[in-house]
Parts: sequence; structure tokens; C-alpha cells
Amino acid sequence: MPRLLTVAALATLLCAAPRIGSAAQIDGQDFADTLTADGQPFALHGVGHLIYRAFFTAYCSALYLAPGGAVADVLKDVPKRLELHYFYAIDAGDFVKATNATIGDNISAATLAAIRPQVDALNKLYVDIKAGDRYALTYVPKTGTELSRNGTALGTVPGADFAQALFAIWVGEKNIDARLRTSLLTKAAPAKP
Repeated sequence: MPRLLTVAALATLLCAAPRIGSAAQIDGQDFADTLTADGQPFALHGVGHLIYRAFFTAYCSALYLAPGGAVADVLKDVPKRLELHYFYAIDAGDFVKATNATIGDNISAATLAAIRPQVDALNKLYVDIKAGDRYALTYVPKTGTELSRNGTALGTVPGADFAQALFAIWVGEKNIDARLRTSLLTKAAPAKP
């Protein structure tokens, strides 16, 4: 009987404890409701996933903005973060090809030429990833865009114009996937208590 009371008391304490967890879950992956990166606080805005070739979920992702940040300003010179959780291994070279193929879709040829050094710098940061790895792109004005893998910084690339072109791959008018864009730009539902 004392053991049953101990278990019941422990269960009560656990249920009463504050929840530290995610505000959103998609494809079995949790995304925190708030976080701090590069000294900048962020709040979850939206989550979504990319379906590849109509059958496979390539990755799920979450868009973070500064607390109180407006989604209409996402491509402006404001703090933002995009986390991408991958379900399949991808070689660094494939990230380079994808970046080169899509980063110019929302900008002029002159702007692309101007940011080419930053694009090349980002391409040098990519590493091979395994299923379950998570990349994060974190932009902080006057600092630049940091690429990290599983919480470890790989490097930072300066420039607001570069950040705008990079984030536009997912949330620009000419984006990688319209459903993913809509999901990222739509406010995530609050966590269930």
C-alpha cells in the first residue's frame, strides 16, 4: 500500500509540474514554443512539411519570429529562424545544388550577382546530414545568418539582402512549395495543456 501511495503522489506531482515542451508537433517532431539563439529570443510562428515527389515527407520545419514580430515583415531586416528536421540523409552537394537553383527566384539578377559571395560562403558551410538531423537558419540583423546543425553552429554569413533571398526560398512569392509556405506563415496552434 505505501508503494501505491508513493506512485500516486509522484504522478500527482508530475501532472502539476509546469510543462516544458513544444508548442507544435508535426510528423512526430517537436518544435519549441520559444527559444533563444545568438542572444535573440524567438517565438514559434508556424510549422509545415515538404512532401517530395508526392509521397515522401522530406522534412518538417518551423518558422520563428521575434516575440511580437509580424509575419508580414518576415522578409525584411528583422530577426527570424527556420528549423528543418530531415527524414532522409542528404549530401552537402545536394544542398549546394538546391540553394543555387532556388535562391535567385525572388530577386533580380543584379541582386543575385551582388550576394553571390554570401551564397558561396553558405554553400561551403553545408555538411552531409543523416535522417533525424536538424538544420537551423537564424538571422539576426547586423550579425547575419547562422547555419547550425543539431545545435552546433557551422558558420555565419552576413547581409540583410542575402538573408532575404535565402528565407524567400521557403516564404517568398516564388517558393519551394506553396503548401509549406502557407503553413509556415500561418500561426501555429497553441500547445495542448
